[in-house]
Amino acid sequence: MNRDQIKGSAKLAEGKIQQGVGKVTGSEKLQAKGLLKQAVGKTQKNYGDARQAAKDLTKGK
Repeated sequence: MNRDQIKGSAKLAEGKIQQGVGKVTGSEKLQAKGLLKQAVGKTQKNYGDARQAAKDLTKGK
């Protein structure tokens, strides 16, 4: 697992929590921030996954 996979997963989880808190408190702004953080986290995790796959291919795994 590389740094982008870890950080992306963390941002994705933070975004889900932030969105949930926004729903509970009725804050559309907080919900939107949570959704945005989830999108950023998912993108970063996918980038990390692609990097890892490329690394594995070059090592013959």
